[in-house]
Amino acid sequence: MMEPILLLVLILVLASEFVNGWTDAPNSIATVVSTRVLTPFQALVMATTLNVAGAFSGTAVAVTIGKGIIRPESVTLATIGAAMIGIIFWSTLAYKWGGLPTSESHALVAGLAGAGLATGGPSVLLWAGWQKVFLGLFFSSLLGLIGGFLIMLAIYRLFARAHPGTISKIFGRAQILSAAFMAFSHGSNDGQKFIGVFSLALVLGGVLPEFSIPYWVILLCAGVMGLGTGTGGWKIVKTMGMKLTKLKPVQGFAAETAAASVIELASRLGIPVSTTHTIGTAIIGVGATQRLSAVRWGVGKNIVLAWILTFPICGLIAWTVATILTALFGKT
Repeated sequence: MMEPILLLVLILVLASEFVNGWTDAPNSIATVVSTRVLTPFQALVMATTLNVAGAFSGTAVAVTIGKGIIRPESVTLATIGAAMIGIIFWSTLAYKWGGLPTSESHALVAGLAGAGLATGGPSVLLWAGWQKVFLGLFFSSLLGLIGGFLIMLAIYRLFARAHPGTISKIFGRAQILSAAFMAFSHGSNDGQKFIGVFSLALVLGGVLPEFSIPYWVILLCAGVMGLGTGTGGWKIVKTMGMKLTKLKPVQGFAAETAAASVIELASRLGIPVSTTHTIGTAIIGVGATQRLSAVRWGVGKNIVLAWILTFPICGLIAWTVATILTALFGKT
């Protein structure tokens, strides 16, 4: 039964990566599309290409996810499969519910924790990895917000006497660079998470002798994520880039630069962060420099609600599925 189970789990991981591209990866191109600096097609091509490049830039986050959240020796294929089912169910529900972006980072660690508790008990959780998860919450929420706010204030100071047309011309071009930076940073962090899980499944299935990240896994997962963005990501682009606050190229540049810088720093430290949280809080920080009413707080409230619900819902679904699978098939 080992080979069919392994194949099913790998398919579920790729399905989760597809959903990641569908509901999370669009955050990396939301602002550049909403400001009309790039067309959706141009943004998609750029995002897919630089996501792959970012995924190849390091494996620190993949190692944290694959070896640092729950003990690899205590994890089964049922654990991984159950976690993926939780991610797919919740992210799809939030997308259909109101085009709400979900954090696949939090869905993934919550799903792994819930399924791990079902198959291995509390001792399966690794505190060192969870410290990085909690540190990632600080990075994505507070640093994203402050970074967006400060960068926007600095731009206002530097270009206080510049003509609006000049500002639009400069930042219309500069936002292409910030969007590219954002797409690269997404690949270096979010893109690595499911790569780590895919590699862990290969180890459990006996395909890899020890945990490592093969290049073909990076290409496969990054390609599937890009496909997800291209087929269903535009609803998220509308929510984050148009509904949360009104963005011009200068605001888009500030939000992307702040978010990408935070994400890239976290990637080098092996800290998994949420692209959704980081760009969302950066956009709020940028919008707040104009006036608090510039941010549509009702939309923001729904996004935050989806973030809060991600941990308990994905954890509970994964725990339930893993418990059922273990009862039916044992610790496979």
